[in-house]
Amino acid sequence: MKNRIIVHDARADQDMVFLGASTNGTPMHVHRAGVEADRIIIISSVEPHYFAGYTGGRKSFLPGIAGYKTIEQNHKLALSPAAKALALESNPVHADMMDAIKTVKQDIFSIMTVLDKRHRVYAACCGHIHDSFHAAIERANEVFAAPLEEKADIVVSVVKFPQDIDLYQAQKGIDNAKLALKKGGILILTAKCRHGIGGKAFADLLGSSDTPQAALETIEKGYVLGYHKAAKMAEIGLWAEMWGVTDVAPDIISKLFIRPFGSLQEALDAALEKKGPDATVLFLMDGGLTVPLVR
Repeated sequence: MKNRIIVHDARADQDMVFLGASTNGTPMHVHRAGVEADRIIIISSVEPHYFAGYTGGRKSFLPGIAGYKTIEQNHKLALSPAAKALALESNPVHADMMDAIKTVKQDIFSIMTVLDKRHRVYAACCGHIHDSFHAAIERANEVFAAPLEEKADIVVSVVKFPQDIDLYQAQKGIDNAKLALKKGGILILTAKCRHGIGGKAFADLLGSSDTPQAALETIEKGYVLGYHKAAKMAEIGLWAEMWGVTDVAPDIISKLFIRPFGSLQEALDAALEKKGPDATVLFLMDGGLTVPLVR
C-alpha cells in the first residue's frame, strides 16, 4: 500500500501533464496520477473563500493537484474585483477551476462536508462533484453567511484564534468585512497578530508602496504567488479606510495602509467622531469566518 500513496508536489514538473489552456489563458498542468486514475473520489469541505467564492469541489483539482505555475496564474485572477467570497458567477478564479475539471474524462464522485466553527460536521453532501458542491454551498451559507439589509458606515471585524496568528491570516477578516462596508466607510480590524505581519512578499510589496494604487500597479507589472493578499488590501484602500487594533508595531502596520490604534474603544470613538453620531456601526464577531450577504 505504501507504494500506492502519492504525495503531490506542485513543483515537480516531471510529474505533470499539460491539458491545454483555460478560457482565461491559464496553462493547465496537473499531476499525471489524477489524469490516469481509473476512479476519482474527492473528500473536502465547503465554506466561503475570499477570492474563489467557496472552498471545496473543483479546488481539489486546481489548486489541489495542479503545477505551481498553474496555481500562480490562477491566483493572479484573484486581482479581479469579481473574485470575492460567496461569488461564483463572473468570478474568473472559479471559472478557471471549472475549466480544469472539464479536462477530466472520468466521472468524479465527491463527499463535501460543511463544518461549523467548532469543526463539527454540520452537513455532508455526496454524489457527482458539481451536484455535491452546489448542495453543500446552500448548507455553508446557513453556517457562514450573515444576511444584511444594508451596508454600514463603520464595520468592526473581530478575528479570533487561530486566524489572528498574524496579519497575513487575519486579512480574511478584512476582506469579509468589506462586503458590509459603504463606500468611504471605515473598517476596523481587531486581531492579536501575535506573530506580526506574516507573508513576507505580501508585506514587502505593501510596505514599499506609497499608495494603494501604486501597490496595485506594481502587482500588475509582475505578479508572484502571495501578491493577491496585498492586492485585496490595496483595493479596499482605494475606496475606504482601514484601521487596526493589533499587536503589530504602529510604525510597521501603518506602512500597510492600516491606521493603528491602541484599543477598540479609541478606534470607535475616532470613527464616530469622523463619520458623525448618526453613523451606522456593524460588528462581525467572528470576522475570519462570517461573510456578510447583502440582500
